[in-house]
Amino acid sequence: MTDGIDGPAGHSSTRRSAPRRWLVGGAVATLATVVGLSLALRSGAAPACAAPAGPAVALPAAVAQLAPPAAGTRHEGKATFYDSKGAGGNCSYPAAPADRRYVALGPAEYADGAACGGYLEVTGPKGTVRVMVMDQCPECEPGHLDLSREAFARIADPVRGIVDVSYRLVADPPLSGPLTFRIKEGASQWWFAVLVAGHGNPLRSVEVRQGGSGPWRAAARESYNYWLIDSGAGPGPYQVRVTDTRGHQATATGIRMAPGKVQRSSVRMYGGSSAESATAARTPAAARAKPSASASTRASARPTPSVAVTADATTSGEPAGAEAFATAPLAAPSPGCD
Repeated sequence: MTDGIDGPAGHSSTRRSAPRRWLVGGAVATLATVVGLSLALRSGAAPACAAPAGPAVALPAAVAQLAPPAAGTRHEGKATFYDSKGAGGNCSYPAAPADRRYVALGPAEYADGAACGGYLEVTGPKGTVRVMVMDQCPECEPGHLDLSREAFARIADPVRGIVDVSYRLVADPPLSGPLTFRIKEGASQWWFAVLVAGHGNPLRSVEVRQGGSGPWRAAARESYNYWLIDSGAGPGPYQVRVTDTRGHQATATGIRMAPGKVQRSSVRMYGGSSAESATAARTPAAARAKPSASASTRASARPTPSVAVTADATTSGEPAGAEAFATAPLAAPSPGCD
């Protein structure tokens, strides 16, 4: 515990604020390179750029099977607490929820960002609280929830520090408002990155197209919860189509290339929209968008009928907050390789 009450030893929101997936991969690659060069120097041979890959390295089961908690399934575990100090955590939200009821999950359940924006219902000795997934706890095992101080106080006496809990992912939680979109700093017509919030259920896919016509382009979710199209999506404005893990689908129009600005649409992910003139259309399951490249985006609940609605977005004047994450650097070429 930090200062006796802030969760596991050494645990803080600062430590978990940077993307880690590429760091792990980079460390493994670096170690392999060092070993290879050492062997090559001893034998007098030069590094072989086209050498066959060695045997695959087995990952721990908790890391190899990344998936958010299943909707409707009750899990048993334990809870501690920490303070994000108002930051939005590894999910890159500009700030913590206004009610300060949030949770950080271990790598297996955080699932490379696939759990971001979903809600857990957590029950402890004193009662039950609903919390939003907004952060990752790198040292937490599956079943270990690191709650906000305020959330923990609603289910247990903070003096206890750690308690047994049960929890489940909430299906179709009440929405606080319409979908919001935030284009990442550094984005342009040649590199697109957007953060989607206000969706209730975890997201399955995000697709983008320039203007109001043309093909939809699938964005890939990063572990820090931005959806990227590396080759860009044009200068905008854009239509952004969002699909969640329960099959709800909504389309917002008029999203502009305005890095760092929170753009609030008038369309809700489900449960109705302020755009009464929007045309509702049921989307057959076979026609729904495929998940992004990450295996962690697999839906764990039976999809409900999808309703697609469209509405324009406006840019809000609220501050974006400090940006916690930077784009992962590109891998450098190996020495002696063209």
